[in-house]
Amino acid sequence: MRMTPSAHATSQYATTTRNLATRIALHDYGTNPQGWFDWLDERLPLAGDVLEVGAGTGKLWGHVDHLGRGLNLTLTDFSPAMCTQLLTIPGACVQQCDATNLPFSDASFDTVIANHMLYHLDDPVAALREFARVLRPGGRLAVAVNGRDHLDELNAIGSAIGRPDVALGFNQNDATAETAPGWMASHFTDVSVERYPCDLDIPTSEPILAYLASMPGEPLTPEQWSAARDLIEARIDAEGVFRVRKHAVLITAAR
Repeated sequence: MRMTPSAHATSQYATTTRNLATRIALHDYGTNPQGWFDWLDERLPLAGDVLEVGAGTGKLWGHVDHLGRGLNLTLTDFSPAMCTQLLTIPGACVQQCDATNLPFSDASFDTVIANHMLYHLDDPVAALREFARVLRPGGRLAVAVNGRDHLDELNAIGSAIGRPDVALGFNQNDATAETAPGWMASHFTDVSVERYPCDLDIPTSEPILAYLASMPGEPLTPEQWSAARDLIEARIDAEGVFRVRKHAVLITAAR
């Protein structure tokens, strides 16, 4: 049974950081020696007063030296558990709030970042309007989303074992690499898209099974777990790794 994107996010993230941390950990098997956060560090249009909306565990700021750059950093998330984690980031102001109703004055920030969060919202376009409202004239927006084919090989496992709901996009909206640039062009100028060149080569079944366990809904039955393990290990035996295609993009724009 499908949930709304916001209900899915609440079930996954309101009281724990574990599910998000498990999914992030899978990307340690990336084929690009430059990890996602370090890649972002070279591309984010950071200046002055910076707001990250839906900041999750704040992992980005373990890779980006906001203090050394003299940035005034504000982090938000709807989740109390995530906000508790965000409070550990030195020098950051943390605010629990809804991305579509930001508690900030007009023209408050020079940079707004939305890193892999738009697809968790019931109305992502409303969030883009809020980002435009709180940005100063000339300010910059950076949005990361995924393509529709992102992690297809992982999504196929659920379908193969009779659980199509065990897929990353099952309870998400259509904020993707294909749609988001057009939405952003309605509120911003100078929209630019860059794809992160990376796949995943996963050598054992355990990280993938942990990933599947982090998904919402009813737990897999013992029979489904066994079928998933057999499928994964057969692929690894045949190919040496379980290869997963990624399709993540960074979209930047100006206010």
